[in-house]
Amino acid sequence: MRNNKILWTAAAVVVVLLAGVGIAFALRADSDGSDITAAPAPAASSTAPAPSSAPPPPGADITGPLDLLLIGVDTRVSIPDWQPHADAIMLLHVDEGLKSGYLYSLPRDLRVDIPAYAKNGYGGGRHKLTEAMSYGSELAGTDKANVFNGYELLSRTIAGYTGIKKFDAGAILTFNGLSKLTDALGGVTMTIDQKVVSHHRKPDGTARPLRAGGGDYVGPQATYLPGTRTLVGWQAIDYARQRYGLPNGDYDRQRHQRQLVKALLTKAETAGLATDQAKLRSVLGALGDTLVTSGSRTPLEYAYALRDLKPSGLTLVSLPGSSVFSGGGYIGEQLTSTGRGFVRAVAAGNPQAYLAKHPELRAK
Repeated sequence: MRNNKILWTAAAVVVVLLAGVGIAFALRADSDGSDITAAPAPAASSTAPAPSSAPPPPGADITGPLDLLLIGVDTRVSIPDWQPHADAIMLLHVDEGLKSGYLYSLPRDLRVDIPAYAKNGYGGGRHKLTEAMSYGSELAGTDKANVFNGYELLSRTIAGYTGIKKFDAGAILTFNGLSKLTDALGGVTMTIDQKVVSHHRKPDGTARPLRAGGGDYVGPQATYLPGTRTLVGWQAIDYARQRYGLPNGDYDRQRHQRQLVKALLTKAETAGLATDQAKLRSVLGALGDTLVTSGSRTPLEYAYALRDLKPSGLTLVSLPGSSVFSGGGYIGEQLTSTGRGFVRAVAAGNPQAYLAKHPELRAK
């Protein structure tokens, strides 16, 4: 017999897994992004055990392998005509059996071919990967943005680049969701691996103001020193979003974001959610009513399916890349042949064998 506490604990863990750098939407879509509909977050359920003759729980038939897409969106809501960009692009491949997986990132500035998009008349072209979200989100004749369309075009673009035919589930992420989620979990413990000076926040967590007349931010800066630290919500956001001043720029930021995903999973596992229903309801409530699903599968089904995926079973992978220039100007990033090889190995279903030949890609 399985207790509903276990199911809801699994739900909380998978939501954290899909959260990455803060959740706005959890969604499932085929690679063409069709049939995406909004649904309210599930309410807390009874803890009464199910009868032994009950049918298998929803999601019990999901055996993997799975490919999940985690997108951190830059949504500058104070600018009316700003189209969302994908600032963080993480992919999670879960092996058959759903007990082990690989978390890796694609550079936001990766040069890719973005396909044409009939829904808004976008004609396609070769651009930075981050821009696929904004091109897809544009609504002709309006300053509004359709984030779901942006996800659809971005997922198609990534599928074309990686060779992954279908993303089984995905998440569109915002910084505000991470803050609520982290605080609901009581903070998150991370091993900070290098000194990081904030571009956006003061030491007390308030925003650094822009210089009068425009330009960069000014004022004292929050600083994160190497060592094991417990971060509250705004600190987790701030640390994971920094790239300026880091030796490897966005590649360092990608590593920190993957570390944060694993740290959140670890916290969810050790927070005792299965025996503390009030805590569990608080964690789920932090996400509001922004869960989005499509088709016949729900977040709860994926939660059950991924119940045995522990932080210890998650391998962080760092894909090396280099800058691309044209006419003396920077136009984006490209993966090295080794990095691109891992992406192809995932699409072919053999990432473990590839990492055995390239152990330098394993990251902490």
